[in-house]
Amino acid sequence: MLLDTHIFLWWLFNDAKLPQNIKLFVQDRNNQVFVSAVSAWEITTKFRLGKLPEAALVAKDVPLWIIKAGFEPLPVTPVHAQLAGEWDFSHRDPFDRMLAAQAKLERMPLASVDPAFGDFPIEIFR
Repeated sequence: MLLDTHIFLWWLFNDAKLPQNIKLFVQDRNNQVFVSAVSAWEITTKFRLGKLPEAALVAKDVPLWIIKAGFEPLPVTPVHAQLAGEWDFSHRDPFDRMLAAQAKLERMPLASVDPAFGDFPIEIFR
């Protein structure tokens, strides 16, 4: 499973907004859970812009927090980037487009509660 950026942060902060079924999936150490390099980009960008002040510690070293959480980092490849750019959807958020492309190409569900991902031909785990 690939975690949307908010799901990753909610997991780290033990936030009550994290859906129970996602929490149970992540807690099961038999399941592989990935966090994209895109989430590192999104967290640090939004923190820098003042949109995620609560993520100060995470923004200082996102790769460390991915490992501390027991997750696998997922790099961005040119193939991911190409699909994210090719999709003919009005959805403009580059972070969402890349996460959706990675979920599609890596054949894994994307854990997210964001309805914006409904535009993409991917499996959403809510």
